[in-house]
Amino acid sequence: MTDLTAVLPGFPTQQYARLIPSLEKNQVTTADLLTLDCVEIAKRAQLPLLEIKRLCKAILEAVQTDLGVNTGNEAQQTKTSASLRRTGKDVVNSWNAISTLDDQLDLALGGGIPVGYITELTGESGAGKTQFLLTLLLSVQLPSPQGLSGTALYISTESALPTTRLSQQLRYHPVLHSADPKPTLDAIISIVTPDLESQDHILRYQVPVAIRQYGIRLVVLDSVAANYRAEFERQGAGGVIGQSGANMAQRSSELVKLGQLLRDLARENNIAVVVANQVADRFSGHGGISSIGSQRATQSSPLARRNGGIPPSSTPTSSISTTVELGSGTPTPISFTTSTIDPMSLDHQQRWFTGWGDDPHPSYLSSKNLKTPSLGLIWTTQVACRIALIKRPVYGPGLVADEGNERGEAVLKRWRRWMKVVFAPHVGPTGPGVERAVEFEIRSEGVRSVKQQAKDGVEVDGNDLLP
Repeated sequence: MTDLTAVLPGFPTQQYARLIPSLEKNQVTTADLLTLDCVEIAKRAQLPLLEIKRLCKAILEAVQTDLGVNTGNEAQQTKTSASLRRTGKDVVNSWNAISTLDDQLDLALGGGIPVGYITELTGESGAGKTQFLLTLLLSVQLPSPQGLSGTALYISTESALPTTRLSQQLRYHPVLHSADPKPTLDAIISIVTPDLESQDHILRYQVPVAIRQYGIRLVVLDSVAANYRAEFERQGAGGVIGQSGANMAQRSSELVKLGQLLRDLARENNIAVVVANQVADRFSGHGGISSIGSQRATQSSPLARRNGGIPPSSTPTSSISTTVELGSGTPTPISFTTSTIDPMSLDHQQRWFTGWGDDPHPSYLSSKNLKTPSLGLIWTTQVACRIALIKRPVYGPGLVADEGNERGEAVLKRWRRWMKVVFAPHVGPTGPGVERAVEFEIRSEGVRSVKQQAKDGVEVDGNDLLP
């Protein structure tokens, strides 16, 4: 029950001091006291049943009072009940979001980046994550409906705030340049957290004070994975080499605490929290021939049916045999490996919540360039919205000499970039692959969708600021 003070800080634990040590020893949490039968808890902790009942009743009343549904004040209860009975129109009118200053991108995002939630922006290096974040730092200063008329807090774990790039966007973006009042760099507070300890201290103690003092409406963490990788993934981190399992368990616990902290900040202060996340390569084997059983297993997945696509399975788990006749006429058995991956396994399900691997008809290049957002499934459950930025190379004619390859390598002409919504509480997912994703380019004025540039009469030449 070590989480009782975190769930109910004002709960009078002194009255139940005799019970708490036994409950902690048997790992009875506050959730257990609220959901499990009192008889089961008493047997598990070896405590008197009547005292357990009194404790459970006191905790339930404290939770109800904290939620405002059992305050004893009729006026307060009426106010709380009215807030819970809001109509759909009331909910729509209270909706606030930060615009990306691009109609196509905002349309895919359901209006922009919502307040009250954790939004993750994930993609490989050079995909445009920081460029998106810089646009949000400026657009949040605009009045509604494009912004929230507030300031922004930029927390970096890798490098300082690129003020030169922000100034360039202010000069060249038509919306920012013509805004009145015009966004300014003075309304952006930046801080660098070089390690996990300083990051936790800043988020837990300094950020809440800064939100109230400076009227912050957007908190950006760029990036969330950097300090965790440095702390837990280096060889021998946290102890003797070989204790990777203990390190991963500790990291998972820290990620859950971070997620709860950021969610509380977003919900209690009605602000938007946006975190950038890195990605790692996803390695998978490919069987020779896909069997009917594999297709049935894939089709049985509810996620596959919802997205309308059947990506190729990647884990060979069984094989079939057949015979072919060679030139001598002698039947020769040949074994083909088939893929019958469990549709409920993580390897299969992650295609629909990572942003990569859900294309029903993948090209050779896309199937070899699969990525997975860092920090694993634990962190995925902490965020409300995941936005994936995908980039793919475009090759030109000709070959470049390569010492390791006699045939040479193809000439890289440019990169194409897409934005897709993987999951979100306020808008549906973009869908499998990049067919319905929004293609964008990085220009001097910021991030612009290709369709929006064509609509505005801007020539789309593929010359991004990023190579």
